[in-house]
Amino acid sequence: MSPQTAAPRRLSDADLVRLMALIKEANSVELKVTVPTDTHRATVLNLPIDPVEAQPRQVFFFDTPDLALDKAGLVVRARRIQGGRADTVIKLRPVEPAKLPDEFRYSGSFNVEVDALPGGFVCSGSMKGKTTTQLVRDAVSGNVPLRKMFTKEQRTFYGAYAPAGIALDDLVVLGPTFILKAVFTPKALNRRFVAEMWLYPDGSRILELSTKCLPTEAFQVAAEARAYLADLGVVLSGTQQTKTRTAMRFFQGQLQREALAAKAAAAGTTPRRRGRPPKAATGGAATAKKASTNGASPASGTKPKAKPATRRRATTPRRRSTTSGS
Repeated sequence: MSPQTAAPRRLSDADLVRLMALIKEANSVELKVTVPTDTHRATVLNLPIDPVEAQPRQVFFFDTPDLALDKAGLVVRARRIQGGRADTVIKLRPVEPAKLPDEFRYSGSFNVEVDALPGGFVCSGSMKGKTTTQLVRDAVSGNVPLRKMFTKEQRTFYGAYAPAGIALDDLVVLGPTFILKAVFTPKALNRRFVAEMWLYPDGSRILELSTKCLPTEAFQVAAEARAYLADLGVVLSGTQQTKTRTAMRFFQGQLQREALAAKAAAAGTTPRRRGRPPKAATGGAATAKKASTNGASPASGTKPKAKPATRRRATTPRRRSTTSGS
């Protein structure tokens, strides 16, 4: 099998026990699957969606150049949505729901969710906020501080879990990533599904199908959703890809390339434009030519003869007579 169609591992008994314990403590469960790239076209054609009606979105992630937040399990994101809406989230994963402080756990803006996908799962805690699409544009453009996009609760949550010494305004912009979102509700299930196509600047893409449910119905919904998608011919056994990490790694690489280019330019190692001879060669040729016209050999070490003072006057053009010669 190719990497795109390699079957994910099965959950062990210990994994299932752990998953069930997390689900009991969660507010919601999101069931998701990414589809192999070589089956994207067939999947879109088979789903009851109209690609023309897909909602465009822009996602920006924020981290340090070495992804210090990602290493600490923290995700900072802003999202622009068609129609002038925008939202933000600061997410921590993995989390132990029982160990979260009450000020976060029971906030109306906070949600504990289990993401379950073929072969794996993760429990996350998200502090959500609303903003405007213009404020996001201003922030990522550097016109306003990044912290202005986030609520007071979000900033407090960030301060509690971010690595020491890394403020929101210290972060760099990783994005944007362009997304197309389509929603469909199969009559047989009467449940809302989401199809998201993440389009990365290098031409690669990830297609994810998902649905959310209550913790008490997670296993039943998982079985029904799997049967429904399989009946449509959707390949569910491919290697699962992470949208967020893929985006962050791509833009991290872009930042590194830009930093190397700037360093090379500062060191003067940037290649010159074609058609312009190197300065050293031009100067050397001119010196040799000047020396030879004065009767000295460049290799002889003899000094060129001084020009007569009267020759300098020849460089000043004489005035023409203004008297008419009729």
